Amino acid sequence: MISWRKHYKKGLIAIGLLLSTSASIYGQDGDPKNGEKLFKANCTACHALDKQVVGPALKGVVERLKTEQGLDTDWLHKWIKDNVALRASGDKYANEVFEKNNKTVMQQFPNLSDKDIDDILAYTTNPPAPEPDPAPVAGTAADTANAAPANNTTSSIVIISLIAIAGLLVWILIKLRQLVKLGQSEELTGLNETRVKSFSEIYEKYHFIGKGLLAVLAILATYGIWNWIMWIGVYKGYKPEQPIYFSHKIHAGENKIDCQLCHSSAKYGKVSEIPSMNVCMNCHRSISEYNGKYLEPGKDKAFYDGEIQKIYAATGWDAEKQQYTGKTTPVEWTRIHNMPDFVYFNHSQHVVAGEQAIINSFNKKNPDNKIDVVCKACHGKIDTMNVVQMANDFTMGWCIECHRTTEIDMNNGYNKEYFKNLHEKLKKQYPKDGGKITVDAIGGLECGKCHY
Repeated sequence: MISWRKHYKKGLIAIGLLLSTSASIYGQDGDPKNGEKLFKANCTACHALDKQVVGPALKGVVERLKTEQGLDTDWLHKWIKDNVALRASGDKYANEVFEKNNKTVMQQFPNLSDKDIDDILAYTTNPPAPEPDPAPVAGTAADTANAAPANNTTSSIVIISLIAIAGLLVWILIKLRQLVKLGQSEELTGLNETRVKSFSEIYEKYHFIGKGLLAVLAILATYGIWNWIMWIGVYKGYKPEQPIYFSHKIHAGENKIDCQLCHSSAKYGKVSEIPSMNVCMNCHRSISEYNGKYLEPGKDKAFYDGEIQKIYAATGWDAEKQQYTGKTTPVEWTRIHNMPDFVYFNHSQHVVAGEQAIINSFNKKNPDNKIDVVCKACHGKIDTMNVVQMANDFTMGWCIECHRTTEIDMNNGYNKEYFKNLHEKLKKQYPKDGGKITVDAIGGLECGKCHY
């Protein structure tokens, strides 16, 4: 008779083996769908499945290591979690990989569990079929519309008035010419003599109207010329084509890239410089194609991919070999915002010291068009522009109006430190409106502040 205890022990052993085998199989297979999420979150900055980026292509890496090096997934676990320690241990292949990739140190991922790594490896071994993407988000009509021209109503009225008055004067001159001819005629018929006398009487009676019309014409002409002169050099709505198409809507709008990541000097210096191509390559060294859902009307993925290739051509980047060739081509950008030489404007003063004050002032004046970044107060909503344009006229009057209406932020740390005594004095000097102080009160209208 077989003891039931013996069968019980064998059953427990069998169940244990089954569970351990299942765990082992699951650990090797993993979950490709979860692995895809982890791969995109942790690996895509340096790796792709089917091509080398910063690091090698990873599709089939498990089978490749097993076939070529005789290594299993345990080695990959060690490499992913702490490749530095693995190299320090003297592992031959770990050091070969390091040397082969220009001694680029791979990021360590001690935060990934064994299950996470198994899922990632499962994704590289058998990536799931991509789900069909929803239809690309097309741009709105506002994306393709040109900037609204400046209000030309006044100019139109002036022009129409000038044309009407000029027409009236031409008619008067024609009539005067006819009278002169009649007056010079040796023989005046009774009818012509009557006409001359009649017109002479009318002229004597109403000549002041003609002089008045001439005066009005002179005033309108002077105003028109003055208005034309004042708008010389004002290019509101100007948006030139650039040698490389750069959509701020995609970068700042869709991808939420901060303005100062590229225009870093706006925070620390007078000028907000055009970023060098090296700044572009910080991202596009590993982003060689456009995979966003937003497409501007009339443009497709191939168009954006072609513009990325222009960046590579300009910087001399070989995407296949993942190295620079040394053959570079300067990019001749067309500058949009360009202050005259006699105008001094400091970006850092506005971006740092005046940031919150400018945002608050703008939002108060434009409750239906509020901004969240100080740059938008002058440059418009850049994050909605595919092609950057001059959003304001940037005239002296425009700047003065801003200085007269922008209230100083007394709680600003910069102002507190440097202008504490001045603020206390100004509070007593401007008791109205609860002691509110605008920029013009601290020299914002002094000529020397903005002009050399």
